[in-house]
Amino acid sequence: MKSFFKYLLATVLGVIVSSIILFLILIGGIGAMISSQDQPVKIKPNTILHIELDQPIMDRSNNNPFETIDFSSFEPVQIIGLDDIIKNLEKAKRDPNIKGVYLDITAIPAGIATIEEIRNALLDFKESEKFIIAYSDIYTQPAYYLSSVADKIYLNPEGLITFVGLRSEIMFFKEALDKLGIEPQVIRHGKFKSAVEPFMYNEMSDENRHQIMTFMGSIWDHVLKGISEERNISIKELNSFADNLTIKDANAAVEHGLIDELKYKDEVLNELAELTEKEDSKKIESISLVKYTKVPDKKRKKLEKNKIAVVYASGTVIMGEGQEGSIGSERISRAIRKARKDSTIKAIVLRVNSGGGSSLASEIIWREVKLAQQVKPVIASLGDVAASGGYYIVAPAQKIVASPNTITGSIGVFGVLPNGKELLNDKLGIHVDVAKTNKFADMGTFSRPLTAQEKDIIQYTIEDVYETFITHVAEGRNMTKEEVDKIGQGRVWSGANALEIGLIDSFGGLDEAIAIAAEAANLEEYRTVGYPKLEDPFEHFMKELQGNVKASVLKNELGDQYKYYENLKAIENLKGIQTRIPYEIDIY
Repeated sequence: MKSFFKYLLATVLGVIVSSIILFLILIGGIGAMISSQDQPVKIKPNTILHIELDQPIMDRSNNNPFETIDFSSFEPVQIIGLDDIIKNLEKAKRDPNIKGVYLDITAIPAGIATIEEIRNALLDFKESEKFIIAYSDIYTQPAYYLSSVADKIYLNPEGLITFVGLRSEIMFFKEALDKLGIEPQVIRHGKFKSAVEPFMYNEMSDENRHQIMTFMGSIWDHVLKGISEERNISIKELNSFADNLTIKDANAAVEHGLIDELKYKDEVLNELAELTEKEDSKKIESISLVKYTKVPDKKRKKLEKNKIAVVYASGTVIMGEGQEGSIGSERISRAIRKARKDSTIKAIVLRVNSGGGSSLASEIIWREVKLAQQVKPVIASLGDVAASGGYYIVAPAQKIVASPNTITGSIGVFGVLPNGKELLNDKLGIHVDVAKTNKFADMGTFSRPLTAQEKDIIQYTIEDVYETFITHVAEGRNMTKEEVDKIGQGRVWSGANALEIGLIDSFGGLDEAIAIAAEAANLEEYRTVGYPKLEDPFEHFMKELQGNVKASVLKNELGDQYKYYENLKAIENLKGIQTRIPYEIDIY
């Protein structure tokens, strides 16, 4: 027996020691891989900047190397933020070693306003008179819109280009909830606050259809205008192509001027070889956007003392700390407060990409933005979506800048409390009894409907939040509350609409917002710093290893459908009164 325990102890100890050694080897291997990725990169003359936008594009790159590792295969994933894409194109414009750009894109997992910023950066790049060549086997509408800036657009002879216009599809759950015996008790302010419509109807209300057609039509008009200017095709003709399904195949795309020529990829590569003075395509020098980030900028300005803080607020507005990818009231308000109190920071740019969320969390962040605006310029930069709570938090800003394709507005408030009495009693045979010390102790319980008095109380709260919301917007935009209410009511607007009605001040991307902030602060020389500060990579890895592995496996399995899983997880965290945009918006 003594010998048995001796061998058992030795085995357990061996397993523990082996596990520690394997873990250290793993960390060392990952560390070596990360170290190699961080090394500066040198490029040769006549190099092509190869752009593939096949990974989700966030507003800023994450310096956490573990975020770029697929933990199901332990292979690095090529991810780059919009900030570095724009910087790289600006750097490539000046870089004598960059001969041109090769756009190699099919579908872009990004919003149309993000694509607009990249497209504008490519238009700026063209001023250098360097070439831009685009090629794809299949062009989705966003990919074609971006590629329309190219000097030459090529398509596989058997390829396809989608050109059919925009659509909005909304799923309605009323009949399903009726069958289940669940009553959604809706309390809202705003006839356009259509976030609750899927629980109330089986189709769009007239008001909802009207607002969707307005902002979607505005975005489509802007896309057509951009294509028309670059391809010399009238907007009327482009609409006719979409209405009549004119672009049925690759030959039709060439015939009607959307594509310059049909070529196979090897033919495109041969042309790129000629443009870069190479004997054949095997000798082409190219570099990806991710690797080009590591190429030193020879004309980079010296380290300036004066700074402009760029506060990135992306995701659902929630109470508490939150993390990268969500707008936690504590994390974001603390970042704004730090920037306000830092004397070397002369202006703040608040970059928002959010459909809203918790009204209370929005109020907490709004307060910090207002305090900051009182001591230094605060300029808001709106991304793909900055609506409802996402607009709430930028209301005090000195200037608000957005893309014509930004989704914004949605100034309204709602609450939904499900009543499952019929489901429990009639469908499942479950009955709930309650003992309570006070009259309203069980208000909002799933097991019974709200009383008329309880509905009145909640409606009062909703109206109070809405009154606060429109008051903030009125003060920030120098409007009356009546004027804000008229364009509020939960209605969603495009950036182009928003400029007309006074919700934004001008068009532009993040760079334009930074330039406006510099001018407002009377800065000629400055540098930008990002807030909130990103978490230390190794601390994040040790804390989140299990979660990252799980998320990475899910992303690998679900692919493009992973966003729906994320949305469901976000819904689980919804608490309290919401100032949210009605739906997730993807432009295809």
